[in-house]
Amino acid sequence: MQLIPYIVKHTGLPEKGVLHTVELLDQDCTVPFISRYRKEKTGNLDEVQIGDIVTYKAQFEALEKRKAAILKALKEQEVLTAELQDKIISASDAITLEDMYLPFKKSKKTKAETARKNGLEPLAKIIMAQRTDEIEYEASRFLGDTVKNEDEALEGARHIIAEWINERTDIRNQLRYQLEKFAQLTTKVIGTKKEDEKAQKYRDYFDWSESLNRCPSHRLLAILRAEHEGFIRVKIEIDTDRALQKIEERLLKSNNSCTAQIQLAIQDAYKRLLFPSLSNETLKKAKEKADDSAIQVFSKNLKQLLLGSPLGEKRILAIDPGFRTGCKVVCLSAQGELEHNETIYPHAPQNDSKGAIKKLSSLADAYKIEAIAIGNGTASRETEQLIKRIQFRNPVEVFVVSEAGASIYSASKIARDEFPNYDVTVRGAVSIGRRLSDPLAELVKIDAKSIGVGQYQHDVDQNKLKTSLHTVVESCVNAVGVNINTASVPLLSYVSGIGPKLAENIVAYRNEAGAFESRTAIKKVPRLGGKAFEQGAAFLRIKNAKNPLDDSAVHPESYGIVEKMAKDLGKKVSDLIGNKPLLQSIDLDKYCTETIGLFTLKDIIKELEKPGLDTREKAKVFTFNQNIRSITDLQAGQLLPGIVNNITNFGCFVDIGIKESGLIHISNLSDSFVKDVNEHVHLHQQIIVKVLEVDVPRKRIQLALHK
Repeated sequence: MQLIPYIVKHTGLPEKGVLHTVELLDQDCTVPFISRYRKEKTGNLDEVQIGDIVTYKAQFEALEKRKAAILKALKEQEVLTAELQDKIISASDAITLEDMYLPFKKSKKTKAETARKNGLEPLAKIIMAQRTDEIEYEASRFLGDTVKNEDEALEGARHIIAEWINERTDIRNQLRYQLEKFAQLTTKVIGTKKEDEKAQKYRDYFDWSESLNRCPSHRLLAILRAEHEGFIRVKIEIDTDRALQKIEERLLKSNNSCTAQIQLAIQDAYKRLLFPSLSNETLKKAKEKADDSAIQVFSKNLKQLLLGSPLGEKRILAIDPGFRTGCKVVCLSAQGELEHNETIYPHAPQNDSKGAIKKLSSLADAYKIEAIAIGNGTASRETEQLIKRIQFRNPVEVFVVSEAGASIYSASKIARDEFPNYDVTVRGAVSIGRRLSDPLAELVKIDAKSIGVGQYQHDVDQNKLKTSLHTVVESCVNAVGVNINTASVPLLSYVSGIGPKLAENIVAYRNEAGAFESRTAIKKVPRLGGKAFEQGAAFLRIKNAKNPLDDSAVHPESYGIVEKMAKDLGKKVSDLIGNKPLLQSIDLDKYCTETIGLFTLKDIIKELEKPGLDTREKAKVFTFNQNIRSITDLQAGQLLPGIVNNITNFGCFVDIGIKESGLIHISNLSDSFVKDVNEHVHLHQQIIVKVLEVDVPRKRIQLALHK
């Protein structure tokens, strides 16, 4: 199979669009660039569709690489026939390919190989032919120094037959079918671990059984984690008698003395070779499916988090709250620069609330603070209540900000490079403040896995997870666009075509030569060639540039078309910006060329109507119920304000202002069937919840979405 038909088969996308997309990918074009600026080439494929093409392109290339390795190995063994070569070349999936290769990758230490060395393969063939009723006599002909009696001869022959059975593709596929349709997943607690405190969170799975193909991804991952941690044993089971019968139907042709030998070989093959291998394969496939589901959840959550509401360029006082060690306070400029830091001790054991109030009031005046960001960790509620007692001279908005991953950032090389003269507590407080100003710009500095908005992210395939999360971050950064004169190296590194090294070069050039005044000036950055400029320029913004298009998503390659539109209207380019009636009057068909069609022209008009528009909503102030301070304050029936802080396949978790988050199970999100949790709530959404049940010992809170 060729690449393009392979991708079309798996995606169902138009062949022409797939072909041109693959051509662009082979030219090192990025997904954001292709989806935004090569719509005529792809037939207007979106990022998700292009991402699917990337996935199946990589899958096809990996399959072809494996085929080449197998063909090479078979040639070296001198067993490659023309027929086998054709079958291998035409294989369309990895399982079929490996089944073909299975007979040729035997270990020399197998029972079957030992039997062959003892000259018992002819006896195995006699048994499989099923034409004699005197198999004991036939076995006696193969006795010798290594085979002492007929029983040993027949056992050796059965080992060879068992291997043949194991290598039969039709038998393997039949057993695969039974495993996929009927396998039961069962668990048992390890006796010595039953009372282990750490095992209690898995106690639902101490004695569990359900159909594997109906086991939700989150439950399978939880069960496998419990097994990995040594608390339970996991087994895959099917109806053994039925499985053996299906194999016998394929192999038994008569009823003579050979029949019993073949039946014994079938049982041996099933127990020793087929079932262990294929049950592991089935569980692995189920795990991969669960991984994909969990990664999808993580990716959706991460996208919502990264595109969270920014407050914008405001002067912010940020607080990383704490009890014994105090609250670390920093004052940031509107551009996020650190202007001041110190520590206050309003809570136990010092309890210097008066001094803290006086200091915070003074700092708010001195640094003209417009907003306060409070980390949502330890002592967050107490600090928020303290802040609300202060009578600020000027209006100040108060926000509680997620600290997830802040400690990872504060100890990272990025943070050390940004603030070499400050300790981790100062860096953490700065990160909290900057998250309020622009979540995307700050969160890209942190390993996405550390942000904590997924389910079982440490249990899934880490390479797949890394690739998926990188794609999400790249998509978000390029969807919003980047101010090249203020962006950090981590933020710039996600811009289409840039990457970490060029991002460092951009910042180094900016520090030495000053702010970029135009997109053209970006070409002066060392090692930033034409390809990188083509891929990245339209995602880089120049604020207050001489050419207004430099602060828009219009690609420089299309500037000439915009200038022609303006000229034809007797206007300047600046006259078109934001002038919707004028823009809507343009006959776009006049400006179509061989490379730029209506898809791109409509995008240009849309961008000119609101150039550089940040599509994210502005951050809103939120207040928890001040009477709820711990889980013991909760009662069934209470209505409480909350913020969605994590979404999973089985529901969402909600921060209601205490240490423990509550769960809205998927069944309590709506009166009707819920297929996708994201259709009902989104990350950081402010909602009202109803308390259904409180389990204080297990620290579990069941909630419902209040309609």
